[in-house]
This record gives sequence, C-alpha cells and structure tokens, in this order.
Amino acid sequence: MFKIGTFYKCFEFTKYQELKDGLRDHCIKRQIKGTIILTPEGVNATVSSDKAKALDDLNLYLNNLVGEVAFRFSFSNTSPFKRLKIKTRKELVPSGTNGKSYNHKGKYLTPSEWQNFVQDSKNIIIDVRNDYENKVGTFRNSISPETKNFRDFKYFLNKNKKKFKDKKIGIFCTGGIRCEKALHSFEQEGLTDIYQLQGGILNFLSESKDKSSWQGDCFVFDERVTVTKDLVPGDFRQCYACRRPLSEKDLKRSEYKKGISCHNCFFEKSESDRIRYAERQKQFDMKKS
Repeated sequence: MFKIGTFYKCFEFTKYQELKDGLRDHCIKRQIKGTIILTPEGVNATVSSDKAKALDDLNLYLNNLVGEVAFRFSFSNTSPFKRLKIKTRKELVPSGTNGKSYNHKGKYLTPSEWQNFVQDSKNIIIDVRNDYENKVGTFRNSISPETKNFRDFKYFLNKNKKKFKDKKIGIFCTGGIRCEKALHSFEQEGLTDIYQLQGGILNFLSESKDKSSWQGDCFVFDERVTVTKDLVPGDFRQCYACRRPLSEKDLKRSEYKKGISCHNCFFEKSESDRIRYAERQKQFDMKKS
C-alpha cells in the first residue's frame, strides 16, 4: 500500500534553491517518489512511499527547515509516481500575474463550513481549475471559467467582475494552492469577499461526512489520474499526448490512439507531433515488454 501526501506552504522563501540537494537525499534514502516544487514564494508537492514512516519523516524534516507544513494523505495499491522530481521555479503555479501568494491570505472554510456555504444559493461558487478537470467532477452549481490553463483565470475574472461585484464568492481547487494564487487576481478586480475551501477538494473528500455537494471524480496530477469520493483511484485513464483525463467512452472514440492522440488534442497537434509520440510509445512498449 502506498501512502500519498499532498502539501503546500506559501511564504517568502529566499533560500529555496539551497534546500534542493538535501531534500533530494532525504527522499531518496526513504524511497519517496513524486514531485516537489521549490519557489521564492513557497513549496508545493505531491509525494508517495510504501514505507510506513517515510512521509512522516519528510513532514518532520520540512517542519524543521521551513516551519509547520500540513500534509493531506490518501492511499493507493500502486505507486502513483515513477520517479522523484524536485524542481525550482519562479512561481508555485504559473499565473501570469505579479502577485505573490504569501501576500494574499484568504478566508478559509473548513469542509463542514464549505458544505453549508455551497448550499446557499445566494453565494457564487467558482472552480478555479481548468476545464478538463471540471468535466471530471466538481461541486454542484459551481461555475467553471472554462480555462485551458491557470494563466487564463485572470481574463475570466476581468470579463465577469460586474456580475460578481458585492457577492460572497467561494473558490476551490484540488489542494488549495491555485486558490492562494487566484486571490491576487480577485484583488486586482476589486473583489474582496472571497472564501476559500481549506485544503481544497482532497481535504473536503477526506474530512467531510456529507459529500453530497460533490459530483464525479477529482482529477489529480499523477498516475492515478482521478480519485473517487472515497479517495481511491478512479476509472479514468490519461492521454499521454496532452495529459487530459479520458473515460472508458473516450477510449473508444476514433481519435484515440494510445500514447499518440485523443479527441481533446487530435486537432491541436501536428503530424510531426504524432509521429514523435508514436515513436515514444513504441519505445515505451518495447521497454515494458
């Protein structure tokens, strides 16, 4: 059984590059795999291990280095990651803004508070994730910005700011980090009555006794592709050309070619792209066999 930990922390992290080598050594010794992103505005990660204490040790290690870090846990029978990746970037999430996440603290709602908030029809609920994530699952009566990537979220807000003015707005994403970044865009548009689901969808599904407001699966950025309301791997697969989730029905469509294309990206990619993807899939199949 693999234990999976998702965490982030927003703070001014001037020495983020100095942490990389020590963190890598710590994870390798404990057979921890996953992705850890280090930036000047904090840390964001999803990691896993089949070693019982590995993630607990990592939590203590990070607490000693950067202060308290809150992990959200789930489990899987198979490893959700193939390797360990530790990356340094300028932002926790590419947002297309100059706002720093640690400068914009939200009004957090616990899972039980959020359940009451979304059931109030006077409130506006916005899913700050991308369109393909929203289609897999979301909260009932929430609004999707229908963005292809998070950089476009600011344009959605600018277009709809009059509609949202003087309204209570609830925002959510997978683990919470995109909401932290989105707060800057809300502030720029003069929208200040913003409430954030604490710990994101994953925390809601883990902690909430009443999950009736959630519909579908939750997309995750690892080999599981999606998780159900019970945080076990869902039935979706992934297109390895565009990384979007695919249902069983999608896999039967004519545009789907394993490792090469799906109906989402068939007209987005060039013929040279498909040739390259086909060769990559061929090499992968040979290695697997």
